[in-house]
Amino acid sequence: MHRLTTTKRILFFFSLIISASVLSQQKEVNILSIQLTDQIYMLKGQGGNIGLFVGEDAVFMIDDQFASLTPKILVAIKEITPKKVNYLINTHWHGDHTGGNENMAKEGALIVAHNNVRKRMSLKSLKEGVLLDDDKNRALPVITFDKDLSFHSNGDTILATHVHHAHTDGDILIYFMNNNVLHTGDSFFQGKFPYIDVNSGGSIDGYIAAIQKMIMITDDQTKIIPGHGDIATRKDLESYLLMLSTLRDRVALEIKKGKTIQEVKINSAITQGYESFNGWITEARIRETIYTSLLNH
Repeated sequence: MHRLTTTKRILFFFSLIISASVLSQQKEVNILSIQLTDQIYMLKGQGGNIGLFVGEDAVFMIDDQFASLTPKILVAIKEITPKKVNYLINTHWHGDHTGGNENMAKEGALIVAHNNVRKRMSLKSLKEGVLLDDDKNRALPVITFDKDLSFHSNGDTILATHVHHAHTDGDILIYFMNNNVLHTGDSFFQGKFPYIDVNSGGSIDGYIAAIQKMIMITDDQTKIIPGHGDIATRKDLESYLLMLSTLRDRVALEIKKGKTIQEVKINSAITQGYESFNGWITEARIRETIYTSLLNH
């Protein structure tokens, strides 16, 4: 009995340490503001990179990270402009890009996204038993579209364009034509293997097509805000396309040989030469993801 009590005390002690560590990490998150042009900024914190477009007409925000970070994000925005955010554009439905939706809606922002973003967020809400009252529905996009949507504001034309079955089935790219800045959402992970959410309609072929579309839109002077990572260039997209295409073809060859998903997962030769892209998505995981995607699409 005494041993059991002692064990419980030890477990409780370690749970306190873990909880304190998590809280400490949350407190240590800082919002870094990086100016790209006279009108456009990138905000880095915890989660997807935020884009901010400011001008006389309106303030546009792209993605909003986690709900707990909204106060810090608002402080960072106020250091750039005294104006409130008028439009919040979600590049896709994942929580590290949409977690602050409800908070920003209460601040007066109109939320814009692809049709599938609202659908997936609605289904997730029903499954988890949240967003069941009108106030909570503030988290959902109120303006949705299918293919393309244009804004004309602050002396610029902002194109929101859908890329099919890339990171998810609801991804959009945001291109500021006059400022020559592209926000890719998670259809581009700068310097790292991508997370392709096959359970949300993502696919390797769709991801490659999305990168090809980015290359078509941009030029050598375009500043690119990735979903995760640092500011990138068109050359970064070109090398990323080569990496993805090479891995797709290598995995496809293994499938043609009759290899199983487990055999592909442990075959490090497939990702040879691209070890530097290891990150949250490892070599083994990207091999497995590509295999699954090629069989499902």
